[in-house]
Amino acid sequence: METTENGSFRDSIATINDEGKRAWIYPKKPSGKYYENRKIVSYFLLAILFAAPFIKINGNQFLMFNVLERRFNIFGFPFWPQDFHLFVISMLIGVVFITLFTVGFGRIFCGWICPQTIFMEMVFRRIEYWIDGDRNKQRKLDRQKWNAEKIRKRLLKWLAFLVISFLIANVFLAYLIGSDKLIRYITEGPSEHFSTLFPLIIFTAVFYFVFAWFREQVCIIACPYGRLQGVLLDNKSIVVAYDHKRGEGKNGRKKFRKNEDRAALGHGDCIDCLQCVHVCPTGIDIRNGTQLECVNCTACIDECDHIMKSINLPKGLIRYASEDEIEKKEKFKLTARMKGYIAVLIILTGVLTGMLLLRNDIEARVLRLPGQLYEHKENNIISNVFTYKLINKTVHEIDSVSFKLRKYDGEIKVVSNADYITIAEESLAEGTLFIEIDKKQLTGDKNKLMIEVYSGDQLIETTTVNFLGPRSYN
Repeated sequence: METTENGSFRDSIATINDEGKRAWIYPKKPSGKYYENRKIVSYFLLAILFAAPFIKINGNQFLMFNVLERRFNIFGFPFWPQDFHLFVISMLIGVVFITLFTVGFGRIFCGWICPQTIFMEMVFRRIEYWIDGDRNKQRKLDRQKWNAEKIRKRLLKWLAFLVISFLIANVFLAYLIGSDKLIRYITEGPSEHFSTLFPLIIFTAVFYFVFAWFREQVCIIACPYGRLQGVLLDNKSIVVAYDHKRGEGKNGRKKFRKNEDRAALGHGDCIDCLQCVHVCPTGIDIRNGTQLECVNCTACIDECDHIMKSINLPKGLIRYASEDEIEKKEKFKLTARMKGYIAVLIILTGVLTGMLLLRNDIEARVLRLPGQLYEHKENNIISNVFTYKLINKTVHEIDSVSFKLRKYDGEIKVVSNADYITIAEESLAEGTLFIEIDKKQLTGDKNKLMIEVYSGDQLIETTTVNFLGPRSYN
């Protein structure tokens, strides 16, 4: 529970009223330096979000998360089911990075980078300001009867929200199934791909529900990241903070009166105008300290700076600061915990880099056929049967694929109608092969063989197998 300015305790979230019902938030339209910077960052990230599925690097989609086929592309690097360990390390790096950033700078990710915040504040909310007007006009519109004006504005807003939700759903689908497949589905028409149209409608409905009604509740109720603040933040973390030392003074905050000597009366710089509360998209009072609902969007900073400037007081009453900076005037520095996260991040990044450098575009797996032993043939030839899988992770066809033994004078016979194996782009080839070796070359009942995989004359992969033979007795 949190203490409010009048000494009572706030034991519920800001979007729930005293009766336990939803308290709809009507935030004032923000403006100021931070808001303008956030718009630049947001529209840049939106451009990346919408363009990423359609950007190709070496023929690979820049970002793709095909969960159904367990195929992922991250920054143009393809990850197949066989590369799941690489994908896990990549996700761990992302988690550690966000954790490190949170320990140092609070929920700056939520306010500046999170897609939910960007879409809500920079797309849907701006459309709402354009159609319904600012805070007071929105409240008035909600209270008035369903006349022609209200019907027209509601239908226009809901239609705009629905169109944008449908567009987002299509982009989201491009991340899941691939942009090429999505474009093909669109050109062929929805009637040919009804099984894909149905999930698209569901995605559209989910996005519309989130941005038209659920809104800030996603950050407060659904998203677990906000609750991590309790274990990640400390007094040294930089957050959007109210300088209570300066704002309260000795005798607390007081409404502004012209030509009044506030310092002599012991009052702080906060004039209790409540503009920081009115502009907050989650409805909290930042003056009560760091709270679950705060997404560090900086709207209260811009609004407070504007008020301070208009009454000729210094800016920064609400600013990015740590509790120690406000209480003890201590500047930000790396803590032991942050250094530990940095060390872990460097190690994980190094491991991933090394694995990516050692990773082949072709992966070969040769496994013994279950339940099969060796076969003794004429001229002391020992034969083993294996299955093979060749995975082509590239967007190019690989032809003239053959197998050769290293260090052993033997023969590999592939069960196939063709002389060579061809692996189509982003697919696998599988089949059966026999390995035949003279008994004299075997050293026991289990022999480790190295198999080389060639495309023409180019060695593209190597793999090992255990070759069974007769047990030798000395």
